[in-house]
Amino acid sequence: MIISDSTVAAVSTPRAAGGISVIRISGDNAFEIADRIFTPLSSKKKPSEMEGYTCAYGKIHTSDGDELDDGVITIFRAPRSYTGEDVAEISCHGGIFITEKVLRAIYDCGAVPAPGGEFTKRAFINGKLSLTQAEAVMDIISAEGNASHRRALNVREGMLYKKIHGCSERLLHLLGEIGAWIDYPEDDIPEVDDDNMCTELSDILNELEKIRRAYDNTRILKAGIDTVIAGKPNVGKSTLMNLLSGCDRSIVTDIAGTTRDIVEESVSLGDIVLRLSDTAGIRETEDIIEGAGIEKAVKKLSSADLIIAVFDNSIPLDDDDKSLIRACKNASAKKIACINKSDCEGVLDRQEVFNNFDNVVEISAAKGEGTDKIQEVLYDLFITDSNVCEELSVNERQKQCLDKAISCISEALDAVKGGITLDAVNIVLDEAENALTELTGERTTESVVNEVFSHFCVGK
Repeated sequence: MIISDSTVAAVSTPRAAGGISVIRISGDNAFEIADRIFTPLSSKKKPSEMEGYTCAYGKIHTSDGDELDDGVITIFRAPRSYTGEDVAEISCHGGIFITEKVLRAIYDCGAVPAPGGEFTKRAFINGKLSLTQAEAVMDIISAEGNASHRRALNVREGMLYKKIHGCSERLLHLLGEIGAWIDYPEDDIPEVDDDNMCTELSDILNELEKIRRAYDNTRILKAGIDTVIAGKPNVGKSTLMNLLSGCDRSIVTDIAGTTRDIVEESVSLGDIVLRLSDTAGIRETEDIIEGAGIEKAVKKLSSADLIIAVFDNSIPLDDDDKSLIRACKNASAKKIACINKSDCEGVLDRQEVFNNFDNVVEISAAKGEGTDKIQEVLYDLFITDSNVCEELSVNERQKQCLDKAISCISEALDAVKGGITLDAVNIVLDEAENALTELTGERTTESVVNEVFSHFCVGK
């Protein structure tokens, strides 16, 4: 794998007006370029003469001496930098115009624009990060809740790499034993014991499947939980939507059928992000427009991760409520039943609701009561259950590598139990080990690395 020896530069802060902008320069000529566009005022040392992990205040200017701004330069010397190369970071005032002027001055001195993810890519290639740790950087940046942030941090700290590397090492040990027996049949090398091999392979398989289960939780926590608020008209769906959103997102009236289309909003409840959809009340209607909204609502139930089914405590269950119960039973999503208007005199058949839903909470959306109860259930459904996944983040690329390794190890187990020769077992275990080292980046191709970092933002 070959990395360009060019010195790159990019703005590492958002391209928007703010207090400061940070421009990162990385590469062999980073300090030479810094000398040409930055003059420290607090020190007689040029940037190239400064020690690593030190800063200086000074003037930013073009190579011809035209003053652009004042700011601060920070020096990081290889290999003790983010990229593993010489790095200079210039902090200037955060206006878009002045930031672009400073960046242009840096380019004029010989730096080239850094593609998306270039700094982190260089950190990976220079051995500062494993591939899984590098991927976690973008997960940290894109995290929208505590749970997804915590999992990304765990991967950034090396938890996923250590677990996968450990499984890979165990497979390599088995491959070594099998290979020695195959390659030196004349020597007095004992054959690998089938029972011990099966035990070891089963343990590795269980560990990988445990990690694999983190993928579904990662997808939900990263993208948010696709949540549908459903119920018949006027049970308080829109009021609940507004309560969870913290604003009047849906129109609330006493007129049944007010919500005609799906209203969407993203909200955070503690560690969890909900992608809320307030749907049209599900009922029989001859209104063409309302009917179209109801049809959309029913379709939404079949694709959601979570259904919050709302029932009115102040009136008995009717056919529309029972239709919702049946629709929820047929949906694969996790479900929460909310008995709304708990402050009113109860005439609802609560037992039928409890009989059809594992998770039932009582709320008063109009009075703002019950969100804490909903949050508790959400934690049980999406956070507590995911502890078996070791609080890891697993992306699509990593999942595919895990699937390959799990499939090969399962095949090897079946082969051993079926009395197939060790030559065949050796081949599939070698494929499994290759999949795991591809996951960690210890064995991968330039095209895979380029694909990974193509999803990164410029400046990171």
